[in-house]
Amino acid sequence: MTPRRGVVLGLAAMLLVSAGPASEPPVVRVRLVTSAGTVTLALDARRAPLTVANFLRYVDDGRLEGTHFYRAARRKGDPANGFIQGGIGTDARRILPSVALEPTSKTGIKHLSGTISMARSIAPNSAHGNFSIMVGDNPTLDARPGKLGYAAFGRVIGGMDVVRKILGMPTGGGREEMRGQMILQRVRILRAERIDGTAKPTGRPKPWLINLPWRKD
Repeated sequence: MTPRRGVVLGLAAMLLVSAGPASEPPVVRVRLVTSAGTVTLALDARRAPLTVANFLRYVDDGRLEGTHFYRAARRKGDPANGFIQGGIGTDARRILPSVALEPTSKTGIKHLSGTISMARSIAPNSAHGNFSIMVGDNPTLDARPGKLGYAAFGRVIGGMDVVRKILGMPTGGGREEMRGQMILQRVRILRAERIDGTAKPTGRPKPWLINLPWRKD
């Protein structure tokens, strides 16, 4: 017996919904334990669900452990403000597929002091495992006419003193927009762990854990 087209489509829709990720609490706290101190984040899963889910994949898989805060972008003329950047850097062994950009014009989460935001390339939907934390307000990173901006998705609720300490570390090197902004002694992310909700590891391979004799991390 051949099922009707409407029944088939209905079953397919049910399968897609059931296959989707379980919903997160409206706010998910994450603790970043670094070599400079601990930073605690509150991620806004209600307003930026795709971006929070992306970040939590890296947390739940352990993909951020052993990575670094590597960039301190201080504002010219106001070096106490700017942003710091961390995550997987260019380590392709840790990368996961990127997600669609959730601009500030959609989420309403602005780049205020303490906000965490996903880093990306020039392509809008290219964010993966690198992120920035604001020190001082950075409205130029918000969406505006002709500019999509970046996806802000939460804020620091503990450890802003650590964030400011990282921003003030000696820098150099880098190219183009990162020129002079690379932290000379990078800050290691020892652990990234959930405080709220249930971890949902992706089950994907973890090639960075393979110990090859010629590899020096």
